Amino acid sequence: MIAAEGLSRPALRRQLRQARRKMSPAQQRQAAKLLYRQLAQHPLFRRSRHVALYLPNDGEIDPRPLLHEAQRRGKATYLPVLNAWPRTRMVFQRIKPNERLKPNRFGIAEPAFRPGQQRRMWALDLVLMPLVGFDERGGRLGMGGGFYDRSLAYRKRRKNGHKPTLLGLAHECQKVDLIPVASWDVSLQATVTDRGWYGK
Repeated sequence: MIAAEGLSRPALRRQLRQARRKMSPAQQRQAAKLLYRQLAQHPLFRRSRHVALYLPNDGEIDPRPLLHEAQRRGKATYLPVLNAWPRTRMVFQRIKPNERLKPNRFGIAEPAFRPGQQRRMWALDLVLMPLVGFDERGGRLGMGGGFYDRSLAYRKRRKNGHKPTLLGLAHECQKVDLIPVASWDVSLQATVTDRGWYGK
């Protein structure tokens, strides 16, 4: 576990990104397999009908085995898609098996923008979120773009808005004793790693 005391958010982000990038392809594959085992039979995943995931980038733990499993079970699956304008906005769009993807402005694969295939964040059941760092209290440190926090800002206004369930996905090496929280941060219900679950 990394101690965050005395580190700024950018410094902590650099350290954590470096740690996950050091993992070999074999270690990444093994981590993805173990993550799948943690989640695939969990009641939360099994009962969710509308599930949003992400495609891995920059050493993030790979949820694609869970994406394929969700599609095999007939769940509706969604990926984040960046708006052309406003450039700070992100939406979730349904993705079918074997759908063609193209790289966005960050080089991350995403489906072609189709408003008719998009679903509001509050209408999803489960969102499996990427992160750079996490703590056991639901703290999440992202890449710094704020896309997820902006998409979830409604939760701070709607105290009774419980959907969707937010689960962070991470490698164990991304665990921090305490994430320094900013006013706009949206906390997670739990974070799942290749080794276990960490909840609030």
